[in-house]
Amino acid sequence: MTMALARRVTAPSVPERETATWSNCLVLGDEIAMSGMTANPESKADVPLGTYEQTLIVLGKIRALVEAAGGGVQNIYKLVIYVTDIRDKDEVGRARKAFFQPPYPCSTLVEVRALVFPGLTVEIDAFARLDVALRNDA
Repeated sequence: MTMALARRVTAPSVPERETATWSNCLVLGDEIAMSGMTANPESKADVPLGTYEQTLIVLGKIRALVEAAGGGVQNIYKLVIYVTDIRDKDEVGRARKAFFQPPYPCSTLVEVRALVFPGLTVEIDAFARLDVALRNDA
């Protein structure tokens, strides 16, 4: 039996550091799996970004990776969202509503104590499939 190799995908707007010990995006057949995305380094600006702004940046990175893999926003079917303050859930929801169209991807929202860098308030894992679309707007 011949085993298919996973395909690593990159996007110019989502650079990977030379020292990274992970892949931001892998395509496994029709499945697209992404590492948790954050608004880093944008969150290190002089004026701290709020959770709404960070969520939009993260969703933009996710879109860039899915498009680099050959898909689009309509192929994203699941999000796992980590926030450092559960009171920010409405800001995350507002950003999702601005970014996606119904039907929305399935989603889990979890409060965590901290994220990898200070100033980050949200991190998102995303899953997409190239052979399934939530809408027919490709």
